[in-house]
Amino acid sequence: MTGILENPPGVGHNQPEAEGAEKENQHWERWAKKRTFVRALEGTYSHLYKSLIDQPRVFSSKDVPWKGGPGHYGKSVISPQAVNITQSIESHIEAYAPMASGQKHGHLNSAVFYVLKGRGHDVHDGRHIPWKAGDVMLVENACVHQHFNDDPNEEAMLLVFKAKPLFLFMHLLFQKIVEWPSKIPPKGAENYQPPSDL
Repeated sequence: MTGILENPPGVGHNQPEAEGAEKENQHWERWAKKRTFVRALEGTYSHLYKSLIDQPRVFSSKDVPWKGGPGHYGKSVISPQAVNITQSIESHIEAYAPMASGQKHGHLNSAVFYVLKGRGHDVHDGRHIPWKAGDVMLVENACVHQHFNDDPNEEAMLLVFKAKPLFLFMHLLFQKIVEWPSKIPPKGAENYQPPSDL
């Protein structure tokens, strides 16, 4: 434990560069913009209860624009910044062009992926895990992972659920991008666009 307090931390997770990779990857809004992780719950019990009861329960993913590209896109439908009814979970949709992959990253929270369409594989801490439409895949807490679409002709679609806001509220903050998604589209998928009906 020696040296921990004597040596100030360098640039890293808790002291990121002001003009770092997040600025370069601003088309991925969820990594680059200021976000709300936990909202204040204010008021009397009766007023707070009524305001939460009156919130909508159905949200259309079509109302949320896709972000990212050129081979990997996402949209966050349910999160503390988007809806008032919950702040302990988030849900987003990911679309992968044929043969595309997402970012290599890790986070303390676990995640559940429902494979809506396509086939591919994940790498979790170096372990190869295949998946296909209809499968439900788990990403365990704190593993470094990456998602890959293995189909040369068809897109892959994933629906993701996380308790990330709850983890962040408990100060389990560590989130790390190890490798950003490619800025070059996969060969043959140069004009890929995610579905407009989802």
